[in-house]
Amino acid sequence: MKWVWRSIASVAVALGALGVLLPGLPTTPFLLLAAWAGARGWPELEQRLLRHPHYGPMIRDWREHRAVPRRAKWLASALMASSILMIWLLPAPMLLRVFLSLFLPCVALWLWTRPES
Repeated sequence: MKWVWRSIASVAVALGALGVLLPGLPTTPFLLLAAWAGARGWPELEQRLLRHPHYGPMIRDWREHRAVPRRAKWLASALMASSILMIWLLPAPMLLRVFLSLFLPCVALWLWTRPES
């Protein structure tokens, strides 16, 4: 099972790293997933993530208080709003347009109900 947890953690770290470079791809949720999987099969990676100067405090705040920084809430909300706008401006299946237009505001609402760090 150790290799499964390490695989999940590795993929999550890779996606998180891509999120640093690509706008619209979130970094923090992938690093939260990597720390969670690392705790189960790769403790060294988990500790490295927790010690990271930028992402470590966010991971610890989430674990201890389920808290999300206000800046992250604003950024996520703006990206979700821009995603809804883009899906309506670009060619896309109507089902996808409707689904995202209903789903993403629910995600934003949930996000804003989380405590702040």
